[in-house]
Amino acid sequence: MKKTKKFGLGLIAAAAVLSLVACGGKKSESKSSNKDSYSAALVTDVGGVDDKSFNQSAWEGLQKWGKANDKEKGTGGFNYYQSDSDSEFEPNLNSAIDDGFKTIFGIGYKLQPAIESLADANPDTEFVIVDSTIKGKDNVASVTFQDNEAAYLAGIAAAKNTKTDKVGFVGGQEGEVIGRFEAGFVAGVKSVDSKIDIDIQYAGSFGDAAKGKSIASAMYKSGIDIIFHASGDTGNGVFSEAIDVMNTNPETPVWVIGVDRDQEAEGKYDGGNVTLTSTLKGVGAAVEDIATKAQKDKFPGGKTIVYGLKDGGVDLTDGQLNDETKKAVDAAKEKIISGDVKVPESPAKK
Repeated sequence: MKKTKKFGLGLIAAAAVLSLVACGGKKSESKSSNKDSYSAALVTDVGGVDDKSFNQSAWEGLQKWGKANDKEKGTGGFNYYQSDSDSEFEPNLNSAIDDGFKTIFGIGYKLQPAIESLADANPDTEFVIVDSTIKGKDNVASVTFQDNEAAYLAGIAAAKNTKTDKVGFVGGQEGEVIGRFEAGFVAGVKSVDSKIDIDIQYAGSFGDAAKGKSIASAMYKSGIDIIFHASGDTGNGVFSEAIDVMNTNPETPVWVIGVDRDQEAEGKYDGGNVTLTSTLKGVGAAVEDIATKAQKDKFPGGKTIVYGLKDGGVDLTDGQLNDETKKAVDAAKEKIISGDVKVPESPAKK
């Protein structure tokens, strides 16, 4: 398997001006008016295309590709298949195959087993696994992100802004991908002040907002004033709790650090905004880029494409960071890109 490094999501977005096709929902009768027969679809992880995070970013990228190429949402164009539980991954992939989509994106590492089981039986279908790696299959491309690098910057932001010297991390499910977020965040915090206390908890789900709210409530009550979540739809509960805290006790501010896309909108309430900053992950741009390549018969089958800080694949928003914090984040970014700082990819053994 070849391993390549990608150039930059700004350039990717500019390059994705040609064409790609996909659809939305479970089934659709609409057809693309474009004579080009290429079509593309994605199968979501649990949380769906309105999770305000990972899945939504992917769907926005596919929609952007479709619009740029005069494609319509539906069979023969572009679409999504929403998974409400892990058991729906394989049936949804089969539905996309049956509907004739040429390229099918599996959004999230949890779709890896299902794609692996279907790829050999469907050699004419191109598959993309996002956030994981599948080796040795010419009809499968893999996309991964150096989330630990963006999380390191989030850790610096948290350490620079905490007033209590207590910060929290809420993960969806434990594993290699979310482990990168945890490892980077902890390293970033400790690079500023090793004495800051970090509470790390996992919800066990990417689609349980109630659990996210419950964890956040306990964290804020313990004195934690900043929580970084890497938990998909579960993180909506973290935002909800932060807003409730601010509505009832605005004298002691609390914050949330968003994930995967700019989550400033999720933090808005009548009195202000609880989103300190957000880590960015170019899932949408990656989907758009690969769809464009595939439509031009340049599908990167058998390859792993890695997106990181150096090529603009991950980043941190300015959000509500003060100038001092921005300078610290920018300095750390330069050191990571130059190789002077090596950010750990997995949490320290407990």
